[in-house]
Amino acid sequence: MILFDPDLDPDPTSHVRLPARPGGSAQTATLRNQRIPNARTLARFLGEAQSAVKVRGQVTVLLTTDTAIRRLNRQFRGKNKATDVLSFPAVAPGPMKIAGDLAISVNTARRQAEERGHSLATEIKVLTLHGLLHLAGFDHETDEGEMARREQKLRAKLRLPHGLIERAKLGRYAGIAEGARP
Repeated sequence: MILFDPDLDPDPTSHVRLPARPGGSAQTATLRNQRIPNARTLARFLGEAQSAVKVRGQVTVLLTTDTAIRRLNRQFRGKNKATDVLSFPAVAPGPMKIAGDLAISVNTARRQAEERGHSLATEIKVLTLHGLLHLAGFDHETDEGEMARREQKLRAKLRLPHGLIERAKLGRYAGIAEGARP
């Protein structure tokens, strides 16, 4: 299930006025690449990624703001800073078959997408995959590269660019995603 924070501006580019250029298609494509993808597109990817990761049960993905994710990071991890993705595994699957929740900061994802030269939709997919791996029990901070290897294989399968762990190893990414454990 995909949820959108009501405080999230779905298309901040709608407020941007660019100078007119002949052909303007590059500007239009750039603006389009930074729009939040629709829930149907993200839900389809979530199902595909869940299947690939082998995460069973319902996963809810909240697309939110830096402010809200900072609040969650402070509340559940004791870190008073915004991050790109947080994962909240279910304590026990139970009768509702809930795998857990992900929270993704669209503000941070948009900045990272611009830095990487790909669309916001692609970055949200990279973050979703990373969060799903945390829900599956992987932890890149303690597993001696197991999560990184798994993420790399799944990214290839899902046709995604460099993952978060790879970016950190390449030294081009300072704010590695963090899995939250309530």
